[in-house]
Amino acid sequence: MDRTVSRPLSRLALRTLGLATLSALLVAGCTSDSGEDTTDDEPPASSSPTPEPVRFAALPEPCATLGEDTIDEAVPEADPAGGETLSSNDTATSAACLWSGLDAYQFRSLTVALRRFESDTAIGSGDDRAGEYVRQMAEEVTGDDANGEVDSAELGDTGDQAVTLGYSTTMETEEQGEQEYRQHRVIVRTGNVVITLDYAGAGFEGDDMPGADTIRENAEAAARAALEAVDASEGEQPEEGQEEGADEGADEGEEPPSQDARD
Repeated sequence: MDRTVSRPLSRLALRTLGLATLSALLVAGCTSDSGEDTTDDEPPASSSPTPEPVRFAALPEPCATLGEDTIDEAVPEADPAGGETLSSNDTATSAACLWSGLDAYQFRSLTVALRRFESDTAIGSGDDRAGEYVRQMAEEVTGDDANGEVDSAELGDTGDQAVTLGYSTTMETEEQGEQEYRQHRVIVRTGNVVITLDYAGAGFEGDDMPGADTIRENAEAAARAALEAVDASEGEQPEEGQEEGADEGADEGEEPPSQDARD
């Protein structure tokens, strides 16, 4: 979505440390009338329901949503600098990129996950489905008892809908024992696309944990940069080989590729 410290730590081990609607839409049928007063008029003809048009027909490359300056600020010493594309079963509807880096003993990890929704006459519009997904992604943080000090708020002037959530977690590994992380999630909807940005920081080997304000500011700045990239992709069409609109399972809370699934 290898580097070592004072004791031998693989990059995989470091990354392990860093990571933890229905709205019905019906289109009225049209009827036709011949205007003749006969007893054998044809039955009214009705049109098939038509899905509501969506703003985005494709997703941009996830690792291209953030520029070099944004990554340098949020993830110093990111390796690889261009990010790591995470696997996806359908890149037309779900895509994600991970950046992680270790600067001395300061660890940072940032994932941009993109999720696109098609309109479905039996389920709802793409925008409504995306709005429900925003709620699901927020509840994933607020509903997890393992997350402490959860601070959630609406994020104004960002897309059509946005939520920002800060929290802390503690993970335990064989190499480091218990390690506390400062984490932040920003969820932004623009039309029928949802951007979920997860950002985490920690101080290894007893180094200071990053402040909540610093983590929040970096996460929100990166989320707005990703939003600009997605908005700029409007009008793009799926690349050859992509399955447009194949987003089954989206309304059951299916997530895009996650940090935990990258290795």
